Amino acid sequence: MCDYRRFPGKFRRGVVGVLRTLDGMTSTGEEQGRAGPPLWWERRRDVVVDVGIGAVSALECAWEGVGFAREAGVPVLLGVVFGFVVGATLVLRRRWPVAVVLVAIAVTPAVMGFLLGVVGLYTLAACEVPRRVTATLTALSLAATLVVMYLRTDDETGVTPTLVISLSVFVAVALTVPPVLLGMYIGARRRLMESLHERADSLERELSLLAERAEERAEWARTEERTRIAREMHDVVAHRVSLMVVHAAALQAVAAKDPVKAARNAALVGDMGRQALTELREMLGVLRAEAPKRVEPVASVAVAVSEEGPSLAELEALVGQSRAAGMAVELTVRGEWPGCAPEVEQTAYRVVQEALTNCHKHAPGARVAVRLAHREGEVAMQVENGPCDGEAGGAGLPSGGNGLLGMRERVLGLGGVFVAGPTDAGGFRVSAVLPCVRL
Repeated sequence: MCDYRRFPGKFRRGVVGVLRTLDGMTSTGEEQGRAGPPLWWERRRDVVVDVGIGAVSALECAWEGVGFAREAGVPVLLGVVFGFVVGATLVLRRRWPVAVVLVAIAVTPAVMGFLLGVVGLYTLAACEVPRRVTATLTALSLAATLVVMYLRTDDETGVTPTLVISLSVFVAVALTVPPVLLGMYIGARRRLMESLHERADSLERELSLLAERAEERAEWARTEERTRIAREMHDVVAHRVSLMVVHAAALQAVAAKDPVKAARNAALVGDMGRQALTELREMLGVLRAEAPKRVEPVASVAVAVSEEGPSLAELEALVGQSRAAGMAVELTVRGEWPGCAPEVEQTAYRVVQEALTNCHKHAPGARVAVRLAHREGEVAMQVENGPCDGEAGGAGLPSGGNGLLGMRERVLGLGGVFVAGPTDAGGFRVSAVLPCVRL
């Protein structure tokens, strides 16, 4: 069966004018939207074309059947009917192209079916028929035409054998080879067009998939950026404001009794506020500078914050701020600091900072131990507080529950290990280990 459904509908150019029309390769969207044609045709235009060509072929063979009937000595009406039926088989060329060509070969001795043979061979070569079948039927048609033409011409008087052979070969080749070559060309071009359409559809699907993935990455980047900004804001604001609240509470308690200590606490509150504002301005400045670019915002903000953020060199000052707020903090540092990437130092600093902030919030009056160890290829930190002093009054600091989550995200994001939980002595311990990526 000739599968014409695979032929593209946009093939409207080339040198195959008449035979291209025979295949009904052009269709409009209006035709495609109508009800489907009957039987094996794919388009209504195909029905009209095939029936028209079949009618012409039937009339031709019926006219040629008159001469065949006279030569065979049969009634003329029988020859006309026979020729009409033979020519009408061309309507089946899309369904059974091999059968149409066999019929054309069979009636070659009767000298009828010129249009039937030419169109049949073209359709056969253009269809998805095995090449061996096409070659065999083409050779049979060529041989049959050559023999019939030779016998017919040889009967003429005054014609030399050389001319008879030459004329027979010329007619046989002219009626057989051009339709086959043109059909093979059309078939190859159809397959090429089909391949190009399939490749274009595949590329379109890939581009659509890439666009969806790009949108997903952009959404992930926006979410990651919001998460990072929220984490940075929490680290900057929570610690400074917590210390300010602690100092303000102390200031309120000693304002009447010890004016000197009250003044010192007031100065500390001012310093904390200025530091918090400075860090907020730096962070907002980074965001405003990177916002117009809108290209990989997570990476740009992360790099800028890492370069301008705190480091472990400021850890002593961080612990000193908590001591100034009245917390008993012990700092222990072991090993030599080889120097690490800015994001590692910033993450280590933020873990200790957030742990001290939690101590101010949840364990007022408790003793706190801060341990930092520099080991081969990694840096470890631990912040542990003892039991809360029941007599120490809390400052009433609110807690959103995001501190531990932010620390865990920071540490795991760098491939580290984070553990936090209560101790057997009634305190709380925060531990983290980060791989030391050297500068």
